Amino acid sequence: MRILIIGATGHIGSVVSATLESGGHEVLRASRGSEWTVDVTDPPSVRALFEKVGEVDAVVVASGSVPFAHLTELTRDDYLTAFTSKALSQIDVVRTALDHVRDGGSITLTSGVLAREPIATGAAAAAANGAVESFVVTAAAEAPRGIRINAISPNVLENSPGYHSLFAGQRPVTDAEIGRAYRLAVEGLVTGRVITV
Repeated sequence: MRILIIGATGHIGSVVSATLESGGHEVLRASRGSEWTVDVTDPPSVRALFEKVGEVDAVVVASGSVPFAHLTELTRDDYLTAFTSKALSQIDVVRTALDHVRDGGSITLTSGVLAREPIATGAAAAAANGAVESFVVTAAAEAPRGIRINAISPNVLENSPGYHSLFAGQRPVTDAEIGRAYRLAVEGLVTGRVITV
């Protein structure tokens, strides 16, 4: 399969890229500073990327940043930043990717544990993750040409120990667990699913 991974240089993106490459797939790594350059928050940049890449069998989005602050300190702009960076950017990728993913291909988005488990300072992230997950359920039902759309919702990453103290009582997930979840979404038959890790 020919697979475009957006956010391929981040913690999740690098794991997914390595996992899918080890499975024999051709992986096109896209990020702000890679060969396939893209700013996922800029729709013209996303369109330009797909015009250069052409047809693919699958697209994975593993990007998006959100502000963390106490509920009483989060501003409207903080929520807007979270939504634009994490949710709207991925929705824009889907809108563009539908014209470039081959029949029966897949699009996999990334949300996160904060859509289902609270942490202090996580309200903006929770709202953005929840938006991604809700979008996937309906978008998959309407996707043309047998294209599958899913989201992966990982817990805090084992390879990011700097965040562990924020996620008290949560079980950090390993790179192998992350890789398996994305393989299920890309290589499997599921659609309209939020795959929790």
